[in-house]
Amino acid sequence: QVQLVESGGGLVQAGGSLRLSCAASGSTFITDIMGWSRQAPGSQRELVATVDSGGSTNYVDSVKGRFAISRDKSKKTVYLKMNSLKPEDTAVYYCSYSDYHGITYWGKGTLVTVSS
Repeated sequence: QVQLVESGGGLVQAGGSLRLSCAASGSTFITDIMGWSRQAPGSQRELVATVDSGGSTNYVDSVKGRFAISRDKSKKTVYLKMNSLKPEDTAVYYCSYSDYHGITYWGKGTLVTVSS
């Protein structure tokens, strides 16, 4: 079992920045993928960014150049630095952890609200 706790959400004006953090605890593996997804009201959950255990990253097109995902293996923590935020980035952001079995764990989410 893996537990994930997100932090760092809040209210920010358009053009501002926020950094989300997600700390993992429990039985983590050397080979894994951590990521961030988001869900806006009335919309489906959308995968925003991932980083694997080798440091390779992937982003959805809408955040490329504005968001940066990183991880600290020693702290079992993944970060999402969000710059140039837009009102359409408003959503609940969820951290995820996927092990080499293909099992994915989710955090409870943190709300990001971007005002125009």
